[in-house]
Amino acid sequence: MACAEWIAPLGKCEWVVYAKRPFAGPAAVLAYLSRYTHRVAISNQRLVALDERGVTFRWKDYRAKGRTRHKTMTLSADEFMRRFLLHVLPGGFHRIRHYGLLANAGRRDHLARARELLHVIPAATESHPPEATAANIAPTFVCPHCGAAMIIVEIFARGQPIRAPPSQRAAA
Repeated sequence: MACAEWIAPLGKCEWVVYAKRPFAGPAAVLAYLSRYTHRVAISNQRLVALDERGVTFRWKDYRAKGRTRHKTMTLSADEFMRRFLLHVLPGGFHRIRHYGLLANAGRRDHLARARELLHVIPAATESHPPEATAANIAPTFVCPHCGAAMIIVEIFARGQPIRAPPSQRAAA
């Protein structure tokens, strides 16, 4: 209730969004964002040393060019951990959220509603599935080593404990 009262006057204001093209183009923006969304805060390869002086690691100065771009820095263990933990999200948070029209949670319903609002008739679907033959069925699971189709032996329901095979002692 208090949140709604706080937000209500904001809806009466005229909002002007100032957005301009990125200077280096969309590829540079994507590269910048990907450094933060798809990587760990620091990889093991960048850690150089841990000694009495602290943690030494390599970092890249994106503003510098040439040989001076790759640098090393030594921080006390406390400061290194403080900075590292700034990149750890609290429990229940996700680094990347999928939302909007094509989010998995409601994709079918959202697309159906969008088609309805746009007065678009969905593409006709076949009334009966085509005959299944060995030639047109792709295996669901493929062995990563030999490429052969894998056979599903058992499917476990979510939260169901995995049952171990009977031991030799129990059978005797």
